[in-house]
Amino acid sequence: MDMFKLRKAEPKDVSDILRLIKELAKYEEMEDKVLLTEKELLEDGFGDHPFYHCIVAEREGEQNFVGPKVIGFAMYYFTYDPWIGKLLYLEDFFVMEEYRGNGIGSEILKLLSHLAMKTRCSSMHFIVAENNKPSIEFYKRRGADDLSQDEGWRLFRFDKDSLLKMSSPAEE
Repeated sequence: MDMFKLRKAEPKDVSDILRLIKELAKYEEMEDKVLLTEKELLEDGFGDHPFYHCIVAEREGEQNFVGPKVIGFAMYYFTYDPWIGKLLYLEDFFVMEEYRGNGIGSEILKLLSHLAMKTRCSSMHFIVAENNKPSIEFYKRRGADDLSQDEGWRLFRFDKDSLLKMSSPAEE
């Protein structure tokens, strides 16, 4: 590969972002969990009040290459922790397998780190699947702390059915 560039995602990138989300889910053996549509990605990320931000990595300099031009992405948003203040939450981060080892992931993290510092965030948080050893090592080599081991935090969720049940009026 000659080069790559990182840029802020645009509405035209939605199909590539969804493709990469599905590739990541397949890599994590969870491809049946992706329910999101291009329409939802477009509405949720590119309206007046986006729920997420996204950076894409794009191939450059390959004139006759067949295949996708967008080869990686990072989806993130800002949130607030009542103990430490603002933080950048890295929701998804993926580089196509054939492009790994070219510094793309490192450059994405560098850009996100710069953005976190520029916006006065106290940290960047993310989760990694327990069985994704290469990614765990990738983050640890760059100084990430494993809070599941260091602080004993557990990840929970309420699914849509649970939310509906809890939001319904209580029966007498």
